[in-house]
Amino acid sequence: MKNLGIIGCGWLGTHIAERLSNRYNIFATTTTPSKAQDLNAKGYHATLVSFPDELDSDMKPWEVAKDLDAIIISVPFSGIRGAQIPMNYKRQNLLNFLGDYKGQLFLMSSTGVYPEIDKEFIEDDKPAEEVESENFILEQFPHTNILRLAGLMGGERLLNNYNISNLEMLVNHIHYADICSAVEKMVVNQSQSKIYNIVAPIHPNKEEVINAQNGLPYSGKRSNNGRIISPQKLISDLDFKFQYPDPRYFHIDSLN
Repeated sequence: MKNLGIIGCGWLGTHIAERLSNRYNIFATTTTPSKAQDLNAKGYHATLVSFPDELDSDMKPWEVAKDLDAIIISVPFSGIRGAQIPMNYKRQNLLNFLGDYKGQLFLMSSTGVYPEIDKEFIEDDKPAEEVESENFILEQFPHTNILRLAGLMGGERLLNNYNISNLEMLVNHIHYADICSAVEKMVVNQSQSKIYNIVAPIHPNKEEVINAQNGLPYSGKRSNNGRIISPQKLISDLDFKFQYPDPRYFHIDSLN
């Protein structure tokens, strides 16, 4: 079996590990002993490490990195909704942890890098070189794949579980299962230096989603205007088919 590393095995990282553990030996990092114990109990190989906002002079390269075929970085290196805030030391700690890693590399970014204006955005509208929270890793690892994730949903994360405003706004959401599928396909394809928006291709408004999740009809009219993030590059490049293309039905366990 090949070896896969996940730096930051939180909610999303755990889903990716569960999806790929039948094909890969999983090596994961976490910040707490209790989570490390949980990961080890699942048969993963856990490493305790954190990336503080202060420069850690004791940060050494990940000892197992040389044996990993791919590493997925699922630690946030930008603010909420992709806001660019100073994280230089935190980023440097990560770079030091990666050392001179030569294998396939993924950075989980956010569709929050795109401006809050009403238009449809594609990847070329915001080159990674213009995004501080993405460019920092490309300077040292230019082969990194950058996945710009929409709002993370699925499982217990459903829109009707939150206090939501601006119900007329169109959503850019993604089910965790489709993130796992995209990662799996890219690992198999040995993808390098790719930037993809990972977002469901259908964009209902918030009220539509909440009503569907509550089993209620929706009689309103969806706006034709809004901020939409396009996944077309992902679909075209990878012949990608979404398991959950419509956020209104993220609460249904399995879609054909």
